[in-house]
Amino acid sequence: MSEVKISAATRTEFGKGAARRIRRESKVPGVLYGHGSDPLHLTLPGHDLLMALRTPNVLIALDIDGKSNELAIPKAVQRDPLKGFLEHVDLQLVKRGEQVNVEIYVHTEGELAPGGNLLEHVLNALPVVAEATHIPESVTVSVEGLTAGDSILAKDIPLPKGTTLDVEEDTVVLQVLAAQAEEPSEGEEEGGEAAEA
Repeated sequence: MSEVKISAATRTEFGKGAARRIRRESKVPGVLYGHGSDPLHLTLPGHDLLMALRTPNVLIALDIDGKSNELAIPKAVQRDPLKGFLEHVDLQLVKRGEQVNVEIYVHTEGELAPGGNLLEHVLNALPVVAEATHIPESVTVSVEGLTAGDSILAKDIPLPKGTTLDVEEDTVVLQVLAAQAEEPSEGEEEGGEAAEA
């Protein structure tokens, strides 16, 4: 996992009016917390932050006011529901070598057995514990040849070295469901009876 460097500035103005002013300048208000320290309120460059957040579980190297360098991972991101722009971000302070709890996306490869079965993602993201500077972006699992009733448990998913599960091993992550046959509607049944009479 690569680090993304972002310059941030501490902020002293709070509230909706201050947040709106920050956003008008194409910046994003945020909070950095963790390790028992007081929350640090920041202003971050909107475009740089948006690009960084395209990578799941991105590790952000913050240059705060040109004085201190901190490592952080995004914990909560608020977006405008209509326009999609960033409204606020919560960042968790991390240190090299520290273990952190994150969720990684589960991707599938391969084809299910013939028969029109459906693959259900019971968990889209798998809770894991990983070293802060080596958080995997995702894991890939094969569903090749699986049939109705088959499932893939958390313990069946290959994890990168240094990453461990943060859920019970027998937690169902993916399962294969039998395709549902469509039942004829009442109108079709009545039409069939009328034709026979």
